[in-house]
Amino acid sequence: MALALTYGTSRTLVRMRLAAFRHALEDQFRRSWILTGGFVGLALAGGTLWVAARGEYDVLAVVLGVWMLGWVIGPLFAGGGDETLKPEYFTMMPLPPRTLSTGLLVAALAGVAPVISVVALLSLVIASGGVVAGLVAVPALVLQLVCFVLASRLAVAVYGVLLQVRAGAVIAALVNAFILAFTAQGWALIVAFVSTDVRGAFATAARIAPSGWGLVAVEAAGRGEWLRAVGLLVGLAVLAILMLVAWAALLVRRTTASRSGGTVRRQLSARSGAGAAAAKELRSWTRDLLYGHRAVFAIAYGLFFCLMPLAIGLTSMLPWAGPAAVVMAGSMAANLYGSDGTAFWTTLMTPGSSRRDVRARQRAFLLVFGPSMLLITLLLTWWSGVSSAWPLVLSVLPALLGGAAGLVVACSVYAAVPTTDAHKRSGNPLNSGENEGETMGIVYVMLVLVATTCVPALVVALSTGWWGVPVGVASGVLAWWYFGRVAARRLDVRGPELLTLLRHGRSPAEQAKKTAGLDALPKWRRTLAGFCLGFGAIPLFPQAVVPAVFKLTGNDDTRSWFLALYQDGPWQWVVIAVMAALGLSMYGFGGLTYYRARKRAPGGSVVAAAE
Repeated sequence: MALALTYGTSRTLVRMRLAAFRHALEDQFRRSWILTGGFVGLALAGGTLWVAARGEYDVLAVVLGVWMLGWVIGPLFAGGGDETLKPEYFTMMPLPPRTLSTGLLVAALAGVAPVISVVALLSLVIASGGVVAGLVAVPALVLQLVCFVLASRLAVAVYGVLLQVRAGAVIAALVNAFILAFTAQGWALIVAFVSTDVRGAFATAARIAPSGWGLVAVEAAGRGEWLRAVGLLVGLAVLAILMLVAWAALLVRRTTASRSGGTVRRQLSARSGAGAAAAKELRSWTRDLLYGHRAVFAIAYGLFFCLMPLAIGLTSMLPWAGPAAVVMAGSMAANLYGSDGTAFWTTLMTPGSSRRDVRARQRAFLLVFGPSMLLITLLLTWWSGVSSAWPLVLSVLPALLGGAAGLVVACSVYAAVPTTDAHKRSGNPLNSGENEGETMGIVYVMLVLVATTCVPALVVALSTGWWGVPVGVASGVLAWWYFGRVAARRLDVRGPELLTLLRHGRSPAEQAKKTAGLDALPKWRRTLAGFCLGFGAIPLFPQAVVPAVFKLTGNDDTRSWFLALYQDGPWQWVVIAVMAALGLSMYGFGGLTYYRARKRAPGGSVVAAAE
């Protein structure tokens, strides 16, 4: 009976998953991301097969470890991963936890990512080199894939639990920040590892990890060590069962209707409306675990991003930890009003509260990030010993703080994205609703917008030195005042429309109008615009901004993958300028393509007003 129930549940969930996938392909934005991700994934899988065909099994063990790591950390940066079928949907159904978890696991295998992983894991069959060892490679492939998917689901579940506890939210933010910083600055750690000749130890560690058990089993079968091969396969099966049991236990937390209440906090008190708004916003940053998670993530990312080059003795990045953290903080807070959800009605129903609320959010942002960023900048600049960096960072920092404090409120008012209300969040706090793509798009745009607010101060500091500091302070104050004023006026005029959007989301008709302009564009133009928005950061930041910082601080000895530093004399600045122009052009082309398409869409002005 239990087996029949599990089979029936799994079959139904797979059909639901495939139906949702077909509907997702009808959306232009999601379809482009699926196709782009599938293409990149197949290219990486082809590289894995190529490594196996060359017989470089030590490298293959490391690559398989990277695949498993990608399954674990990928969902943490994609809003909790693909949760088309959320466990909360089945709260009222009489399904045992293990039946539900097994069904969700089987449904999770019906997707693009598992198919790409199967292609990559065919490297085990190639590595077997014969029919006998191939008999071990096939079950090893299946078990390895199941472990990949279960590790991904279990990681998301564990992070969901951590994010519901203050200390856990901090730990999760630190881990996420390190991983994201590694994707940008990990070259320094890799260079340090290679220079110290630890490749053999790295390969050994990869074989010991569960991601390497399938490869080790295939190699053991090829040598005739059948007992060891079978033991490793049994180990993979036991590991999969243990992860399934643990995941089922965590699902109980998400599918249980009742939740324990929190402790009663001291009530909010203030002498004025402005004071009450400021106190409310400060409490949001200190009590809402997602707010706190994002704040710690931004600060930790700036630190990790600039500390990693210390592995090769490079100290020129240290002074820029504070500015980097401010840019990341601005992008993380780009949807402040969208995060309010239906709670925005309390602001809307209070006459004359728009300006006070906007200014309160700006002051809270500055109080949360201003003192800490200033302290980090002073300490790390002193530690670096780069005296030429003092006027640069002290000019850039106030400009970025003021620019970020102004842009976060303006962006969150003009481009608010509906998210799940705080009291309706699922057991996976990483998942904020059905609009993760839009949210990530705003984050990417804000990274560029916040960074550009420091350009006047940086130009003056480069040419005149300390005169850049008053320019940075003035531009920061101006950006704070002007963008806050614009946001407050927008709330006064479009407040009811914003509340409707946050409460009900976009209707199917509005969604159709939103994509009508894009659908009318040629397919190659849509694809090119998506590519430019997705990869414009590569020439702009690592190939233009970072080498420019290296040259300005006199630390351009480490060339690594920075193309400009391989040139001679003034040609370095030419390459930096070309890369910066290329990155900005890519962002401009992609942004203008989407903007003009929406303007051409029928009723585009209506959609813009609703947004």
